Amino acid sequence: MKSTNVCCHPVQNILPSSLLSKNIKIKIYRTIVLPLVWYGCETWSLTLREKRRLRVFENRVVRRIFGPKTDEVTGEWRKLLSEELNDLYCSPNIVRVIKWKRMRWEWHVARMGERRGAYRVLVGKPQGKRPLGEPRIILKLVFRK
Repeated sequence: MKSTNVCCHPVQNILPSSLLSKNIKIKIYRTIVLPLVWYGCETWSLTLREKRRLRVFENRVVRRIFGPKTDEVTGEWRKLLSEELNDLYCSPNIVRVIKWKRMRWEWHVARMGERRGAYRVLVGKPQGKRPLGEPRIILKLVFRK
């Protein structure tokens, strides 16, 4: 998760800038930041904690792009709520895109031949019992002839 913050660091001064339009900022986010975040996401196992952290990251970046909003009643500045961000930034959320990319990769691996290692890992079942307290050895499954 540190990599998501690291990839956003070079553009953190550009996103809140008033010199660029919101459309340009969204294009920068989609073309520079998101591909760096998505790199290798096909192999991730997303836990609830990671999903929440990815959504927080995305909301933080989108809040920087759109900036604060004045409250109609009090006239004070406030942060945009998540529902308001979803209305302003009409794009599938980051977790949904990662799930879609994982499904696309699984479909690609399922179409591979039986001799390919990735296919054997996807459909293979470990045989035998492992010794108590030792991790399963997946390499035997992958490279077994």
